[in-house]
Amino acid sequence: MFDRTATKTLVGTVVQFTWTNPHSAIQLDVPNERGGVDRWGVELGSPQSMARNGWRSNIIKPGDMVTVVVNPLKSGEFGGIFVSLTLPDGRKLGGRAVE
Repeated sequence: MFDRTATKTLVGTVVQFTWTNPHSAIQLDVPNERGGVDRWGVELGSPQSMARNGWRSNIIKPGDMVTVVVNPLKSGEFGGIFVSLTLPDGRKLGGRAVE
């Protein structure tokens, strides 16, 4: 489903962050080269595994500008599995997503 041999860096605005089992997720609006916006879905790990890597349920919120690195979907759709995130204040969070 995900191309684990490729990474894509997304710079965009958080639309939604869900802190739920079995996988948390981020919806992100990313500007495109046509002057529009693409809505990307990013799958993350469980809240328990993410908390061990410094995440909290309120660490990002709608409106935050973040940089997210993903392994993109093989289908080419706007989605991927989480690799890393840079917060608005410059802090970086990792914590590999589900395998």
